[in-house]
Amino acid sequence: MKILFVCLGNICRSPAAEGIFNHKAREAGLPVSADSAGISAWHAGEKADRRMRQTAKNRGYDLTSISRPLISSDFEDFDYLIAMDDQNYDDLQAKAPDSGHLKKILRMRDFFSDKRFDHVPDPYNGGSKGFEMVIDLLEDASENLIQFIQKQ
Repeated sequence: MKILFVCLGNICRSPAAEGIFNHKAREAGLPVSADSAGISAWHAGEKADRRMRQTAKNRGYDLTSISRPLISSDFEDFDYLIAMDDQNYDDLQAKAPDSGHLKKILRMRDFFSDKRFDHVPDPYNGGSKGFEMVIDLLEDASENLIQFIQKQ
């Protein structure tokens, strides 16, 4: 199984989701892989944001992905495309090649234990607490996503 995490620029939320999910899936012995992409190509070829890499590293995660934009073949290559927020979700739906691919598009919030949150907030313009909160949300959602996949 292959999972694609999607945010706007692919330098904060989705590379963190990729790294955290892959780490937790390996720990669980789950034969699945994750990648990440951005709706935009603004940061194509760049590493994840330095602050996100450091926050993740402090928690034991190594974020090594390089930013890339979403491409049409991603809808064929991945079993699920998971959006970090509602705008990413809407953008994915609009970019889906046909209605058959819509069932592959999910929201990360679908896997939150704490339903007070309705999206993974973009920490880019905030302080360190925002990056910590994103990691908290992604750790929780990744564990629940693993359980969801195991039940499939």
